[in-house]
Amino acid sequence: MIVTTDQLFQIAYGNFALGAYNINNMEQCIGLFQGNLDSQAPFIIQISRSGRKYARIKMLEGLIRSAEEVFPEAIFAVHLDHGDEETAYDCIDSGFYSSVMIDASHHELKENIAITKRVVDRALQVHGGLGMTDDTIIAHFYRHERASRIYDGVDEVHKVSVARQILKPYANKPVK
Repeated sequence: MIVTTDQLFQIAYGNFALGAYNINNMEQCIGLFQGNLDSQAPFIIQISRSGRKYARIKMLEGLIRSAEEVFPEAIFAVHLDHGDEETAYDCIDSGFYSSVMIDASHHELKENIAITKRVVDRALQVHGGLGMTDDTIIAHFYRHERASRIYDGVDEVHKVSVARQILKPYANKPVK
C-alpha cells in the first residue's frame, strides 16, 4: 500500500531502519518488495529524474502498481529523488508520489529559494487542505519554506515596515 512519507515515518519510528531504494526495472522491483516483506519492514521507492526517463515513467509507475497488487501487504512510499522543477510539478500533479525532492543546488541561492517556493506552492495548490493541517509533511515544509522568504532580502512587507520607521518622526509635523 502506498502511504505518505509522514505515515511511513510513524510506522517505522522506533521499529525499523527505513530504507530508500532506487529502482529502474522489474527485477529490482520484485527484489525490493520481496526483501522488505521478508524483513517485514516498510520502505521508500525512490525514482530519479533519469530513472523516469530511462524506464519510461508510465512503465515504471505501472510496475510499481502491479507490485502493489502482487504484494498487498507491502507498506511503502514513492519519492521523487533529486528532481528538477518541471519533474517535481509532474510528480505532484500525478498524485502517485508520496513526496518529491527538488534539487536546485546548481542554481544561485536566490534562484534555488525561488524554485523551492514555486514547488511548495504548487504542492499546496494541488493537495489543498492537506497542507493546512499540522500533521502532514507538506504543512511542515510550507511553514519552513514560508519562513525562509524573509531570509532572502527585502520584499514589499519589509519595505513598508522600513518606510514606517523612517517616516515615524515626521508623522505629526505639518507639511510646508
